[in-house]
Amino acid sequence: MKVASYLDTPEEVVQMEGAKGVRVRWVIGNQDGAPNFAMRHFVIEPGGHTPAHSHPYEHEVFILEGEGEVLDGDTYRPIKAGDVVFVAPNEFHQFRNTGTAPLRFLCLIPIQQRCC
Repeated sequence: MKVASYLDTPEEVVQMEGAKGVRVRWVIGNQDGAPNFAMRHFVIEPGGHTPAHSHPYEHEVFILEGEGEVLDGDTYRPIKAGDVVFVAPNEFHQFRNTGTAPLRFLCLIPIQQRCC
């Protein structure tokens, strides 16, 4: 079992092409012996965004704080604190902060993946 503050996990700047103002903490993952899923804590600064991309695995996302939008194929949909987002495998997506405060969310992915 792991019980810890997410702040105890090092924060990394996302260095992928197309990312702007994005930081991530891998709060649960391989390093904890998790066999199936990784939990990540993202912060996107105002005006920032993840890369627009797709991949063969799903995301489960819970918006903790802030507001923004998520690209759903070719349409942006608004998101805010308390919302949940399911991104299906191979679905083209991007998260953008459209607010004036940081956009914070938890994102779960299959453990064998390590990407934005």
